[in-house]
Amino acid sequence: MELTLKQIKQDPRLNSFIDQTEKYLKALGYTDHGRRHLDIVSDRAKKIANKLGLNQHDQETAAIAAWCHDMGNFLGRTQHHYWGAMLFSQCYINQANPDDVTKITQAIVSHDKDDLKIVDKVTACVIIADKSDVHRLRVLNKNMKEIKADIHDRVNYAVTDNRLNIDKQKKTITLALKLDTKFTDIIDYFSIFVERMNYCQKAAAYLGYTFHLQINNTKLA
Repeated sequence: MELTLKQIKQDPRLNSFIDQTEKYLKALGYTDHGRRHLDIVSDRAKKIANKLGLNQHDQETAAIAAWCHDMGNFLGRTQHHYWGAMLFSQCYINQANPDDVTKITQAIVSHDKDDLKIVDKVTACVIIADKSDVHRLRVLNKNMKEIKADIHDRVNYAVTDNRLNIDKQKKTITLALKLDTKFTDIIDYFSIFVERMNYCQKAAAYLGYTFHLQINNTKLA
């Protein structure tokens, strides 16, 4: 069986994992890791794969891995990338092409931390797509006082525009953000996202590109 994103999104098992993850992370006070985030990351991963010239099958594989990458959070935040990979494997190892299942589980398990070596372009696409999703719509808290007090909510809320630009001629991938500096300082962004940006650099390098960060039309990295 060849997996498709449409089929994956209709799977009641995966939807149950995602529903429980949304409930769990909301209780912990985290930013959005639910369907808004998953749809954006899935769409972005597929677009990155397309821009880089990956075949249609790998584009779809990247979209599937990206949509499933956070579903293991309800089993524990710290190791959620391993839980998610395990759950996906259990659901599909006997139904789908083993090579596809392997590639997807590898992308899921590698998306969160840079302690695993990147060895596949699909994985690299998912990493960049996930780590580049910062925006005020990720903030679930509606209390402005609490948003300002929490650095993760504050920084995400300060980002009012987010674009990922790929230049095939210059071999660059640029995350361009519009940040409301009246709401938070640029240094706050780096204080919580520097590891994620470093991981994006590693993923881009694997793809043969350089990764850049641009905030308010100023290139910072």
